[in-house]
Amino acid sequence: MGHPCTCAMGNVSRFIEPVVLRILKEKQKSYGYEIAECLSQYALTDATIEGAALYRTLRTLEANGYVISTWDEGDGPARRNYSLTKSGHIHLHDWAHLLETLGSAMMVFAREVTTQESTAAGKRQGRSNGGK
Repeated sequence: MGHPCTCAMGNVSRFIEPVVLRILKEKQKSYGYEIAECLSQYALTDATIEGAALYRTLRTLEANGYVISTWDEGDGPARRNYSLTKSGHIHLHDWAHLLETLGSAMMVFAREVTTQESTAAGKRQGRSNGGK
């Protein structure tokens, strides 16, 4: 062995979307920096989520009607607050269903690979013992 695992899921950038939706559902209203601070807590991959990817995702979610934003011009600099729309709640549930299905498929895949390896190892060991 000795080789680093190449199975990191860092290229699955779309997995930012359900995480952002979940954070907004829990917080009800949040701004970009606050969302960014929560990302690692809920991340679905081992990749670092860059700020640019977060804001791109927020803009896409807003353009698709899943979130709305308003400007908060209270104390300090103005900041954009995001919240889920009704469609956003539905979209989060769609994501949950998709992830559940994907997770189940991944478990089956892993079980099959492990079972195949165990069976092959048993056959090899049986041959090395002269079939005894």
